[in-house]
Amino acid sequence: MSKLLTPEQIENFKTQGYVTPIRIMSAEQALAIRQRLEEYERESGGPLKGALRHKTHLLFKDLNDLVRQEKILDAIEDLYGENILCWTTNFFIKEAKDPKFVSWHQDSTYWGLSQPDVVTAWVALSESDESNGAMKVIPGTHLADQIPHRDTYSENNLLTRGQEVAVEVDQSQAVSCNLQPGEMSLHHVRLIHGSEANTSPRRRIGFAIRYIPTYVRQVEGADSATLVRGVDTFNTFEHEPQPKGDFDPEFVALHAAIAERSAAILYKGTGVKSYNESTDKLRSA
Repeated sequence: MSKLLTPEQIENFKTQGYVTPIRIMSAEQALAIRQRLEEYERESGGPLKGALRHKTHLLFKDLNDLVRQEKILDAIEDLYGENILCWTTNFFIKEAKDPKFVSWHQDSTYWGLSQPDVVTAWVALSESDESNGAMKVIPGTHLADQIPHRDTYSENNLLTRGQEVAVEVDQSQAVSCNLQPGEMSLHHVRLIHGSEANTSPRRRIGFAIRYIPTYVRQVEGADSATLVRGVDTFNTFEHEPQPKGDFDPEFVALHAAIAERSAAILYKGTGVKSYNESTDKLRSA
């Protein structure tokens, strides 16, 4: 018997590659997490950027609690069983009237994971709709194998390499995953998806949590993950500890080291070793 998802939702994930929307917390709870994020941004002098948008659950206690949230994990367990790692987290933030976008792509392209048993929980900390650049998916495309991608290093592309699928995408089939604060969508690692620019006066904040069953391995080098449910009898990932508060100095140093190691995997072959390196280096390559 499933814990959270209905049989129809589980079937939709299998056949279409996504499920949306799923309410996992109240709008008020989502607002509290957003307010803490934006409080930090005000204190630090600007929007979250660079390495701080990656593995951010190691820096904010609220986010570390969120990756362990019972309803989210129940949904992941319904799809992949009870032994679960949070492999990474990423903020996808579009400012008001922001030209930044996410090209059509598959998540699996540069992740270095041994198999496609990977699911993203995309959690809305703000409204996410077509006017402010909601994620769109092409249903059923996860059933294909890994599709070739080309790296564009586009200035306004939110992806690490500006990667996009090197095939024609039938955009007439696209479905917009509109979400309210406190809702999430789930999508498969090979599902083709992307999002357009934010043309609205509202900020769009999404927090993507990448979950894997413990039997999935990293094949491109040393890597770490957070055990969030069950047991890990495979131990192919270094287990990340749980912070007791926000930006604990010990965790700031740990996060920096882990982010650099993750970037080395994602940017393999480009000469870039850090999320914080200028994209000018990429575009001139």
